[in-house]
Amino acid sequence: MTTCASVSPEAKKPNTITINGFRISTQKLPILKADPIEEMTQKLGIAPPEMIFGDNYVAIEHEKGDWGIQFNAFDALDKVDKTGQSMLQVAYSREWQKSREKTHEGIKEVVKPFDWSYSTDYKGTLHPNARPFETSTKAIPMELLKRPDPILFFDEVVLYEDELADNGITMLSCKIRVMPGRLLLLTRFFMRLDHVLIRLRDTRIYVEFETKEVIREYLSKECEYETIREKLASTRDDVPAFMRDANRLSEILPVVEKRTERLVLGE
Repeated sequence: MTTCASVSPEAKKPNTITINGFRISTQKLPILKADPIEEMTQKLGIAPPEMIFGDNYVAIEHEKGDWGIQFNAFDALDKVDKTGQSMLQVAYSREWQKSREKTHEGIKEVVKPFDWSYSTDYKGTLHPNARPFETSTKAIPMELLKRPDPILFFDEVVLYEDELADNGITMLSCKIRVMPGRLLLLTRFFMRLDHVLIRLRDTRIYVEFETKEVIREYLSKECEYETIREKLASTRDDVPAFMRDANRLSEILPVVEKRTERLVLGE
């Protein structure tokens, strides 16, 4: 796992649960301070988002040590385009660059061309000795997840957030819920650049404890901002509120990419 910031000994311990041979852990700590941010900036080669929770993570590990996956901010940001080729070329980018130059004026050459929306297709960081996923057509069994099973463990962890020079929002966050027979982790990248684009990229990790089957689904959705706004204009919905709600937007945004992978531990 990649780590960038040091955590003080006084920091609280991660939240953990161990069930049916799997250990699930989450950590939520305060936003990074100046020195860890500078260290992260130098390692990444790009300026980090306004709110960077570099010590936060969500992890799933098989107790036998043969498989595990973690979601953290550094590895997600390391997948942001650093060439500027996919950068949204709009007027807001100049405002964003000015704000970042002021924030990081003590760090030389920090604001280079890159995707300032922090869009990432991050699907998690596998343990070094973990078996890779294999392409599959088997979907996550949503009917099992809709059952009223007791929730043994739940957490929501923000990895980073930025208001895009007050012209929208970009956020990467994780939610995980553990039931007696299975778990579901959702890592969501949500970006809304006002009057330009709305983008959602979801990575779901599903684990069935008894069979030790793991399914990973990646789903990318996006659409021009005005197209969605016009679609909502004929409804009774509160349009401004709807445009801030990633869950509701997910229901109407068109799919641009979908990938499913799986593996069965012990095979």
